[in-house]
Amino acid sequence: MDFIVQPWPWYVAGPLITLVMLLLYYFGKNFGVSSNLETICAIGGAGRFVDFFKFDWRKKTWNLLFTLGAVIGGFIAFQWLTPSEAIALNSQTVQDLAELNFQNGGAQYLPDEIFSTEAIFSVKGFLILLIAGVLVGFGTRYAGGCTSGHAIVGLSNLEMPSLISVIGFFIGGLVMTWLLFPLIF
Repeated sequence: MDFIVQPWPWYVAGPLITLVMLLLYYFGKNFGVSSNLETICAIGGAGRFVDFFKFDWRKKTWNLLFTLGAVIGGFIAFQWLTPSEAIALNSQTVQDLAELNFQNGGAQYLPDEIFSTEAIFSVKGFLILLIAGVLVGFGTRYAGGCTSGHAIVGLSNLEMPSLISVIGFFIGGLVMTWLLFPLIF
């Protein structure tokens, strides 16, 4: 049963991702999870108000199904293939989190200080989620895709805009981690 509860090693997961990318390339499909929001808006009738959403969303049904499968797969992995919510964090990371008022660092994937009902419905929590959502939405649209879309699909297709985007993502992550995160928490 150890096979079920251990993460798959890179030499299994990597080639499987590669296989998926090759199949998408072979069938002429361009993968991107964030583009599903455009499709959902088109399904909801946003094309009546904004020309950007006037397209045949039925041609992108496969991508909606792929994303639904990813959500279902994530649920199955969390519910039945995860031995516990504890995360193996470096002791220095746990100490750094404690200095930022995060208690029990590594005890669970989603810390209560950010994701509990009390935190989400506080003024600070609501503003953090609102501002983060706007920034992620704007950044995804401005960059022409999300982090995984650029890092996995764009880089595998040797696209220069994806390389520039991924470099920007890493710089943004470093700025957030070392400069903004300590100010917020």
